[in-house]
Amino acid sequence: MVQKKVSVSKDRSTKKEEKKKGVVKISVKKSPKAEEKIIPRSLRGMRDILPEDQPYWERVRRVLAHSSQEYGFQRIDTPLVEYENLFTRLIGTSTDIVDKEMYTFTTRGGDKVALRPEFTAGIARAYIEHGMGILPKPVKLFSLGPVYRYDRPQEGRYREFWQGNFELYGEDDAILDAQTIQLAYRVVQQLGLKNIEFQINSIGVPESRKEYSKALVRYLEAQRSKLCQNCRERLSTNPMRILDCKEDKCIQLTAQAPQSIDYLDEESRSHFKHLLEYLDELELPYVINTRLVRGLDYYTKTVFEIWSGDKDGKKYSLGGGGRYDRLVQMMGGEATPAIGFALGIDRVILEMKRTQVKPYQEPRARVFLAQLGEMAKKKSLKLFSELEKNGILIAESFGRGSLKSQMRVSNRMGAEVTIIIGQKEALDDTAIVKDMVSGTQETVIHSRLVEAVKKILHTNQELKIKEVNIARTSENEDEKKD
Repeated sequence: MVQKKVSVSKDRSTKKEEKKKGVVKISVKKSPKAEEKIIPRSLRGMRDILPEDQPYWERVRRVLAHSSQEYGFQRIDTPLVEYENLFTRLIGTSTDIVDKEMYTFTTRGGDKVALRPEFTAGIARAYIEHGMGILPKPVKLFSLGPVYRYDRPQEGRYREFWQGNFELYGEDDAILDAQTIQLAYRVVQQLGLKNIEFQINSIGVPESRKEYSKALVRYLEAQRSKLCQNCRERLSTNPMRILDCKEDKCIQLTAQAPQSIDYLDEESRSHFKHLLEYLDELELPYVINTRLVRGLDYYTKTVFEIWSGDKDGKKYSLGGGGRYDRLVQMMGGEATPAIGFALGIDRVILEMKRTQVKPYQEPRARVFLAQLGEMAKKKSLKLFSELEKNGILIAESFGRGSLKSQMRVSNRMGAEVTIIIGQKEALDDTAIVKDMVSGTQETVIHSRLVEAVKKILHTNQELKIKEVNIARTSENEDEKKD
């Protein structure tokens, strides 16, 4: 018998010798450091979208999908992560998004990347990369998903938030601007929001904007000491952003500032004039807001925001957009006019709740499947699948033990038909089908189950229609008497 020795640590030269002698090597692990305690809560500025909020999100998703199809948009999904310079060069290094709000990091491979802070730059990149310039114009693209900004969280704003995004490429006619605004109005209307107003302005093109910027700086330099600290810094980097400041003192100071529409080039002026004529023809609610500039460097000509108001006159921004005719060319593509807008889904849902808009209602299951006993459970799984395949929306409570508790669930959900399978039914391949409206019931074989359930549902539907018609007739007769 070979006596085995235990070795804790050996050098490489003795490994073969140890193997021959039957030496067993035991690795000794160092005691792990105390692990950080898991804190079961989300990061600041992030949140879970809970089941009770999902009906609102579902209504938004359905409206966006339906509207995008009606207006001829095709879905595109771009990566959450892009090269950092895609945003720093196109959005502008002096904007708040790039200066303070982007999530940036370096990958293991050394690439500088960022979580997307908006959709437009990424979609423009995809437009060029995949050769979409050869497609019939306009090219219409729709996106829906999360974007990220390291902003100060506040009501309705998060560091991870969702946007619905619409982009049109290849047309510079002002009628496309009007159609884009018409689409935005249609979406918010279909979401049940009523007190909607569009804030509209034109900021021209970079050439004409230089003269406007000079005039604005001259005006603001005289007011420098009265500006907030952020706006003093913006004065030398991005003076037009001062017009968008929410500080009361800055709002008052810029009330008499030069207006961008007074410095428009002839083409931008004509474009804006035609846009307003189209909006008047469509009878869309808009206000010319000469303070509106939007926060991104790539915008040209038309800019707009979508506002919702309350009875006290308070305004809530739901999203916005504008034209960016030089963006694709700035990225190395061919000169391609473009316009688009984004809706802030989180803000939209907050407004839906504030104005008590009804969320989407999932179709209600009209049939409930109850079972008792192990054999009945096995049979129920197959029957459940069979009913679903035949278009019958069905609910169940397989985890509940007693038939009584299952029937309570059926009553609570207002089921019109309850299917009951017990030990006897499981052995006979039958089921008890109970009409919860009339109270009648019958035992049917499995092959006739779908037919029997559909017959009861159809009969109940006809009864409901008759009751509604009788009620309407009665109301009409009462109105005539009055």
